[in-house]
Amino acid sequence: MFESLSKKLESVFKDIRGLGKLTEKNMKDSLQAIRVALLEADVNYKVVKQFIQDVQDAAVGQKVLDSIHPSQQIVKIVHDELVKLMGGKNEPLRISQNPPTIIMMVGLQGQGKTTSSGKLARLLKQNGHRPLLVGADVYRPAAIRQLEVVAEQAGVECFSLGEHANPVDTCVMARGEAQMRNCDVIILDTAGRLHVDEQMMGEVRQIHKSVSPHEILFVANAMIGQDAVNAAKEFNDALPLTGVILTQLDGDARGGAAISLITVTGCPIKFVGTGERLDALEPFHPRRMADQILGMGDVVSLVERAQQVVDRDQAQ
Repeated sequence: MFESLSKKLESVFKDIRGLGKLTEKNMKDSLQAIRVALLEADVNYKVVKQFIQDVQDAAVGQKVLDSIHPSQQIVKIVHDELVKLMGGKNEPLRISQNPPTIIMMVGLQGQGKTTSSGKLARLLKQNGHRPLLVGADVYRPAAIRQLEVVAEQAGVECFSLGEHANPVDTCVMARGEAQMRNCDVIILDTAGRLHVDEQMMGEVRQIHKSVSPHEILFVANAMIGQDAVNAAKEFNDALPLTGVILTQLDGDARGGAAISLITVTGCPIKFVGTGERLDALEPFHPRRMADQILGMGDVVSLVERAQQVVDRDQAQ
């Protein structure tokens, strides 16, 4: 997904390698090139503005190390700021000490909510939990049947009151059903719409009020770019989102949505979908993603080692 951005940043760093030392002038030119690369990758412009400012501030306060080239130092600074931008560290699911843990899946239609629910259930089952998938989408034709098929493939329990039931009633009754079936995690697959509308928001707010979920995960397709970011912001204004699942991270989109989502919503990306199969869901690790985007893990490690040497020398 980040191939285009990686190539552009690689080109920027290549130009910097030709510089003898870092100056305010060539730093300014480099930052402008990084700004353009991020904007072309569909990163939200407000996020880009703040990111460039953060990189600039970090670079100004950075001691220039004698043992490495200026370009290597900029790679490390950009890498560290990217990690911060994407949340700093992996945020695990909140698992309640008093089962069942209730996870509510929300988002627009066609973003991969039902499949992601199945993937998450499979992952939780592998980690020793007993998930119950709950079909609360009574609007999309065959949505409940799709969830039943996914549950069967994942080897987990599934529950619904049928296509003519009230979604709020279905979610409320799922708690008792989970206790009867000895399930310790409930995953609510709520209905999506083609766009954010008041009726839909009213329904998910009612479900939230009725069942008090421990997690509300917004499912977004990484390939729809800034539309995903805008939709996430609207959902976050209506519900206290606790995290994001980004689907189709294996696609060929520009990838900027993934970088923008955390800053715009204030929510961590908890999982990423990397394929169609039910085992293609992974916890999101900002540092690994930054390594992937820059493709320069060896340079980052080199600068880290050089900084440790300088710290030791100063200590002596």
